[in-house]
Amino acid sequence: MRTMLLVASAIALLGIVAGCATQDAAKTEPAKVETAQAEPKPLTQYVDTPTGRWMVHDEQRPAPNIITPGNECGAAPSDAIVLFDGTETSMTANWTDTKGNPTKWVFRDGSMESVEKAGYIQSKQQFGSCQLHLEFATPATVKGNSQGRGNSGVFLQGEYEIQVLDSYENKTYPDGQCAALYGRSVPLANACRKPGEWQSYDIIYHRAMFDKDGKVVQKPTFTIFQNGVLVQDHVTLEGGTQWINAHAVSDFRPLPDKGPIQFQDHGNPVRYRNVWVRELKD
Repeated sequence: MRTMLLVASAIALLGIVAGCATQDAAKTEPAKVETAQAEPKPLTQYVDTPTGRWMVHDEQRPAPNIITPGNECGAAPSDAIVLFDGTETSMTANWTDTKGNPTKWVFRDGSMESVEKAGYIQSKQQFGSCQLHLEFATPATVKGNSQGRGNSGVFLQGEYEIQVLDSYENKTYPDGQCAALYGRSVPLANACRKPGEWQSYDIIYHRAMFDKDGKVVQKPTFTIFQNGVLVQDHVTLEGGTQWINAHAVSDFRPLPDKGPIQFQDHGNPVRYRNVWVRELKD
């Protein structure tokens, strides 16, 4: 009899423990909250583009023109306007001084070389928004320092200057070093090669636009690669780049839709070669 009572008590105790465990589990289990399911957003079916509104993956959407890239790095693609191909004939046919007269720059070893007091050289053809490729070399023999060393410049529309300078181990004010938008925007990096070595600029330029009163309504932008390195990243130019004095800021001057590409004579024998342009839409 006593044994039966002990068994019954054990069973009862197990039931109590099991019941407590069940109750504790009920107490600690988080309450289920019914939440409303958000309606999925409808998929976008159309995109607005300069050529109109098109359905996503629409095969009727206009495809880009097919061009043939250059055979070598920096070579002109098939749709480029070649302004200097390394021949004297090309230089004579495409370049003048700023008054339209024959330039005093010299043709030397497949390049156009600045001569002291020769003045700027500029393209006969004029451009607005464009992609510009060019290669330049500052003198191999180092003379001077700061702004007096390998100084030149690339001008878009004859107005906005991208500085050319021997900035290899040559300290100067940052907004006047090589690849600066002169007096405005410091380059993201100093990517200069050694003096005398050929270097490249690849420039994406979208021109400024002006209203009938000559007020700027769209400021120009510049993206520039020097030797394949991004040095100006879609920079909006906030005024002109004209030299007034050491610490003056020039404002915009109204421009026609197109203007010449110019290379600056700054008294140093800087050379240029492989110059080509692709015109871009505004």
